[in-house]
Amino acid sequence: MDRVKYDQVTRTFFSCDSAEITAIFQEFLAAMQAEETLPPVHVMAQNYETAQANPEIHNLPGNLKDARDAVFPYFWGTDGWYSPLHLENVKGPANYASLVGALACLLKNPNLCTDTYSQRSNELEVKAVTALANLLFYHTVDPSGVFTMGGTVSNLYGAKVGLEKVAPGTMQRGLQGARVVGIVSEAAHFSNRTVAGWLGLGTDNLITIPTDGAVSMRLDVLEQRLQELYAAGTRVAFVTATFGTTDAFGVDDVAGIRGVIDAAAARAEVPPPQLHVDAAVGWVVCFLTEYRIDKNSLGFEPALLPLVRRAQRMAEGLRQADSITLDFHKMGWGHYPGSAFLVNRRDDLRYLARSVDETPYFSEADPRRDPALFTLECSRPAIGPYTVMASLNGIGLTGWQMLVARALELAETLKRRLEGLEHCKVLNLETTGPSVVWWVLPKGRNAKEIFQRVESGQLGSDKFERYRAEIRRLFEKREKAMDPKQDARLSFTNSIGYRPHGLDLPAWKAVIFNPLTDETVIDRLIFSIEELL
Repeated sequence: MDRVKYDQVTRTFFSCDSAEITAIFQEFLAAMQAEETLPPVHVMAQNYETAQANPEIHNLPGNLKDARDAVFPYFWGTDGWYSPLHLENVKGPANYASLVGALACLLKNPNLCTDTYSQRSNELEVKAVTALANLLFYHTVDPSGVFTMGGTVSNLYGAKVGLEKVAPGTMQRGLQGARVVGIVSEAAHFSNRTVAGWLGLGTDNLITIPTDGAVSMRLDVLEQRLQELYAAGTRVAFVTATFGTTDAFGVDDVAGIRGVIDAAAARAEVPPPQLHVDAAVGWVVCFLTEYRIDKNSLGFEPALLPLVRRAQRMAEGLRQADSITLDFHKMGWGHYPGSAFLVNRRDDLRYLARSVDETPYFSEADPRRDPALFTLECSRPAIGPYTVMASLNGIGLTGWQMLVARALELAETLKRRLEGLEHCKVLNLETTGPSVVWWVLPKGRNAKEIFQRVESGQLGSDKFERYRAEIRRLFEKREKAMDPKQDARLSFTNSIGYRPHGLDLPAWKAVIFNPLTDETVIDRLIFSIEELL
C-alpha cells in the first residue's frame, strides 16, 4: 500500500479542517438563504433511469469539495418548505434551533442503542423523552419511551405492547392461530394498516370505526364492536386513537375511549387493549395546557381564547393514554426523524424486552436502561433528542405557545372566510387545529345545502359524483391558473375521514404549518377562489 496516498486520504476525510468545512457549509447556507426568498416551485423533473445508469462512484480519492459537488445539485433541487405559501400538508420548515441540535449530533454521530455507543447522548434521550411525556401526559409519575425512525414505527411499538399484553409470549411463539385484532377510526392514518400487516395480525384484522362530523371516533359503534368481538372470543390487542388526523385534524375522545374499552374488557373478563394514541400531528396543542386564559399574558386576541380553551380540553384526554406517538418533525418544526414513542408507565416497556443472552453483540448492555434490549432498531440515530431539546429550550414554552396559537388563529380565520361564501363549505368546522378542508363549487350552487343533503342521506354516491367532479375540476383549474409568486400551494384529498352513509368526502386542503404564513396569504387565497369562479 502507498502510505503517502493512504495518509492523504486520512488527513482529508478523518481530520477536521474547520476552515474548509465551514466554508462549504456557508455555501449551503447561502443557497438556502436564496431559496427562502423564492416562492414554492413545482416538483422538479427527475430522471431515475439516468440516476440508476450513472451511479458515479469516483475512482480516485478526491477532497471535500468533490463531496460537496456530488450532492449540491440535489440539495438545490429539494424544496425546504421555507415559503409561507406552502400550505399543502402537515410539513413545515425546520427551525434553526433544531439545526443547531442536528449539527451537534452529526459531529459526534452517537448510536443510542447502548451507553457504550452514545455515552451522555443516551442521557439526553431520557431528558427529551421525559420532557415530552410530562407535556403530553401532564406530569405523569414514571414515563419513558424512545425516539424512533418515524411515526409508523412508533405506532408499531404501541401495537406490539398491546399484542404482548393480551397474547403473552407472542414474541416467542407467534399468534398460534388465535384471532387477534386492533381497532382504529376510519380517519386513522394508513400506517395502522402497515402495522397490522407487519405484526402478523393481517390488515383484515384491523377493525375501523366510523367517525362523526367532528372526524372523531364514534364511541357507540366502538362499544358495539367490542361487545361483538369479545363475544366471539376475539382478542383485542390495541385501540389506536387519533389526536389530529392528517387531513381534517379530527381528535378522538381519548378519555371516552378509555372508559369504553375498560368497561368492555371487564365485562368480558379479559385484559383491556392497549390504548395507544397517534398524536403525530396534534401533540403540539399540549404547549397550551398551562396557558392562563384569565391572565392572557401573551395578549392573545379575544377571539383566539376560546380556541386555546378547546385545545386545552382536547389535551386533557391524553392523560388517559397508555402510550403515544408524536412527530417533532411535523409541527415541532424539527429535522427528520423526530418521532418518539412514549409510555405513561415505564413498566410497559417490559413487554418489548429481550435478555442480554438474546443480544450477544451487546453483551455489556444494562437491562435497566440500554434501549438495545427492547427497541426494534439496533442502529438508533440521536438526531431526535438533539433537535428536540435544542428546539424546546431555544424557543421556550411561551415561544411555542405563540407559534401554536397563531396557527390555530389563522386556520380559524380561513374557515370563517370560506364559510362566508355560498359556494364553499368548510368540512371541519368542529375541529380545532391548523388544518382546513373545504369544498369549492361553481357559483350558483349552495355548498352548505348540498352538504346537508349528503349528511342526511339524500345524496347517494351516483348523485354526488357530479359534485365530486366539480370540486376536483375547480381545484385543478386553480392549480393551472395560480401565480406561484403569490398564490398558496394547496393539496387535495379524496377522503377527509368522515364518511356519512359510507360516502367518501373529497376536499381542498390547507395546513397552516409555516410560522411565516399570515393574513395576506389568506386574503390572496380567498381572492383566487373568487377569481376562479
